[in-house]
Amino acid sequence: MSLSFSPRNFRLTGMAMNFRLSLVILSSCLWLLNACQPGHDESLTFWAFGSEGEVAHELASEFERLNPDVRVEVQPIPWNAAHEKLLTAYAGGSLPDVFQLGNTWIAEFQALRALDDVTRRFGNTGQKGDYFEGALDATFVEGRMWAVPWYVDTRILFYRRDLLEAVGITSPPRRWDGWFEALSRFHERTGAFGLFLAIDAWEVPVVFAMQHGAALLKDGDRHGDFLHPGFRAAFDAYLGWFREKLAPAESSGQVANLYREFEQGYFAALITGPWNLGEFRRRLRDLDAAAWDTAPLPSFDDSYPGISLAGGGSLALAYASRHKDAAWRLIEFLTEPRQQVYLYRLTGDLPPGRTAWSDPALAGDRKARSFRSQMERIAPLPKIPEWERIASRIAACAERAVRGEVPPQAALEALNREVDRILEKRRWLLERGL
Repeated sequence: MSLSFSPRNFRLTGMAMNFRLSLVILSSCLWLLNACQPGHDESLTFWAFGSEGEVAHELASEFERLNPDVRVEVQPIPWNAAHEKLLTAYAGGSLPDVFQLGNTWIAEFQALRALDDVTRRFGNTGQKGDYFEGALDATFVEGRMWAVPWYVDTRILFYRRDLLEAVGITSPPRRWDGWFEALSRFHERTGAFGLFLAIDAWEVPVVFAMQHGAALLKDGDRHGDFLHPGFRAAFDAYLGWFREKLAPAESSGQVANLYREFEQGYFAALITGPWNLGEFRRRLRDLDAAAWDTAPLPSFDDSYPGISLAGGGSLALAYASRHKDAAWRLIEFLTEPRQQVYLYRLTGDLPPGRTAWSDPALAGDRKARSFRSQMERIAPLPKIPEWERIASRIAACAERAVRGEVPPQAALEALNREVDRILEKRRWLLERGL
């Protein structure tokens, strides 16, 4: 083997070495240059559902602008796929850092140990006093906070002001017996129904029960309590609207067009949620805006407003997140009063905090102010993983009783048995301290 050390070879070798050295120096300079530029030190995943998912990119972009060290990857998901998607992600160990939860799902995911306890983090914000008590209470399970309220979904009355005034009712009654009398008068004079109550929905029977002081469950949420005198009285009051022909015995699917029927006076009032503020304004094109109005729910006693549901959505921090500090910054940003107002402007979602309601977009809206009044009296649903199944059984029970397929007492007895079966596993676990 021989080596050549000709001047030409030596010059080529030296040129190659210089070229390599130049590449090393250039790469080092580029690395230093990039290090000096603002970049994304952390990457977060954020799942949002339904209409909130449709605007989540816009909200996350503003957060990224204010926090250039964090990148947020947003995944919008339809509501009808959200629950299964979250459970699948949990089973696969791939939950996002931050995700939206329906308030009735919080207990379920807390039981799975999928949520990070945010009690201390939230306490450090000093925002507790700004939130409506019912909205905040919905995020607590076993004395600890597992999510932060993002928006509230509660129920109030929407009614035809013009039709009631035509029969001498100039202001909405504060008690249910007053509404019953007013809508009876309307029915007698017009032949139309007074109040629309979808018979396949559980919300109104539950609201009536809450207003009667019924807890729905007993023995530490181990058994159903649907034979409680308060629940029986509430159930009878609910069925009374159908017995007196003041409400049509129809399910939500049987009403061809809720807005057209309301506009044409098929019924004078209904109990519904905040999404219909925007829907009524868009769809009731042939009805003067002054012809319809909203009112907080009446009560069965002299308290006003009557209790309504503390539904809605909250933002949770995944227990397994590797970026909890950055994820918490995102939650803080999305739930601050200014962003609560912005979410309302984008989706119609109601803010869970009092400060946001001082914004002109809400304070200056007469029809929205009824929701503001209702916020002072909202209550969470039972905080157990089985609630969704129980709610569906309440709806089925109410529908069978309204249709006359089973007497009310027998319907409630059957409901109690069905709920006890649903809670059987819960009892087994609790008895063993699990």
